[in-house]
Amino acid sequence: MPIQTAKGVSILGPVAPQYADVLSIQAQNFVATLNRAFNARRKALLQKRVEREAKFEAGALPDFLPETKWVREDPTWRAAPPAPGLADRRVEITGPVDRKMVINALNSGASTYMADFEDSTAPTWENLIAGQLNLRDAVRSNISYVAPNGKYYKLKEGKLATLLVRPRGWHMDEKHFLVDGEPISASLFDFGLYFFHNAKETVKRGFGPYFYLPKMESHLEARLWNDTFNLAQDMLSVPRGTIRGTVLIETILAAFEMDEIIYELREHSSGLNCGRWDYIFSFIKKFRKNAKFLLPDRSDVSMTTPFMDSYVRLLIQTCHKRGVHAMGGMAAQIPIKDNVAANEAAMTKVRGDKLREVQAGHDGTWVAHPDLVRLAKAIFDEHMPQPNQLYVRREDVRVTASDLISTAGLKGAITDKGVRTNVDVALQYMESWLRGAGCVPIHNLMEDAATAEISRSQLWQWVHHRARTAEGKEVSPEYVSQVLDEEVAAIKARIGEKRFAASKFDLAKKYLASTVLGKEYADFLTTLCYDSIVSIGSGPAKL
Repeated sequence: MPIQTAKGVSILGPVAPQYADVLSIQAQNFVATLNRAFNARRKALLQKRVEREAKFEAGALPDFLPETKWVREDPTWRAAPPAPGLADRRVEITGPVDRKMVINALNSGASTYMADFEDSTAPTWENLIAGQLNLRDAVRSNISYVAPNGKYYKLKEGKLATLLVRPRGWHMDEKHFLVDGEPISASLFDFGLYFFHNAKETVKRGFGPYFYLPKMESHLEARLWNDTFNLAQDMLSVPRGTIRGTVLIETILAAFEMDEIIYELREHSSGLNCGRWDYIFSFIKKFRKNAKFLLPDRSDVSMTTPFMDSYVRLLIQTCHKRGVHAMGGMAAQIPIKDNVAANEAAMTKVRGDKLREVQAGHDGTWVAHPDLVRLAKAIFDEHMPQPNQLYVRREDVRVTASDLISTAGLKGAITDKGVRTNVDVALQYMESWLRGAGCVPIHNLMEDAATAEISRSQLWQWVHHRARTAEGKEVSPEYVSQVLDEEVAAIKARIGEKRFAASKFDLAKKYLASTVLGKEYADFLTTLCYDSIVSIGSGPAKL
């Protein structure tokens, strides 16, 4: 029978019986109300992004906002104190919302687990609705999973990681769920369903509805989240301030508005996070037409690169001045089980990265694999025996607008290997994403959309500026096309005709070629490829 829908709501994706409660009439009404209240503002803010980008394309550079100078310079205001379960966040594990991952992450020994509907989840309708069910079961400690090989997974006894949820960014729509004939905001859909089903239950269990907020470009976008939080809490009679949101500073423009973003969310703020890979992607994207900001191979852009180092130091100073956590970045390495020497080299790199973070004043860090939790925790335990470092004020830090975009002294080169690696990573990730897998092990790293975005954006930038590799080749459309053909042929030879025919490599190749060889630049891979994973039937959703 068709699923019953609320007034003005159309559900275009199939709804299996086990997901009926996730999309109850009450839940539909809740997310539809949020969308009716805020979707027009969301669209207006997205248009402001376009207008700002046009200024950068004309040669302008970002700066701190004069109209909010008072927010930055007022030393008296503070954000909310840490909420239950968020005082100690020394190791956070992140990953998609599939059932096995949810169980393993909560069991991992990490302080918190960020369940990710965004960069590490391909937003197929099945992934999204199953993810909501998985999190609802996890909140109630009623989740288990039997793998195809018969292995049984369940939550362990004792302390579990505190759950945080990352909805998709403001730029995305959810085309399977229409409100008054238009796709709902993906952000409001992901946030609203989780909050509706779990807000009161999380409070009852001693923590709360906690979120990570991605890809914002201004404090006005943070204000929109804050208003969303207030309305959601009021609708369910949950006290204001119960929600906590950690903002990922993963766009170059947000780095100029960190004080303002915390201020807008201050009743609900739990700090900022250095979203390092998306930050590099944003840097390339915003300045892609300016030859001054031509970057070398991705492997040469590290946290000690001038603009990256400045952003980290400013983030720690800003957060601690306002009494909230300054979270470090992702260690994407995964254990290399068949090569002891390579594995030790990778783990040594992780140790160095985490040591740098804790000594800089970060209050915690991210890992992508459960096996790295113990390694990262040992380093933070040694150098941060207390729950956090909010007392480390970093009053020595002086970061100017030019520091935040400085490439002075940046070492490294564009190489033939870098071109080929970018093609390979983007191609492999896009193919997996198009099959519904958003978290993909590639070259011993757990890659999500951010690293694929860096790869294809660098290719676009290098082609646009006709950069030359260290070996002397011009990075032309013809050269990148040749590399793309060669990489696809190599994959086909490696996996065989049958598996290749069943794959999405041809479609991934088409999308990648369109975004790196043409004059047009797609803002996000996820929006570029989204229509290819939309599963809209010809009739109403069925139960």
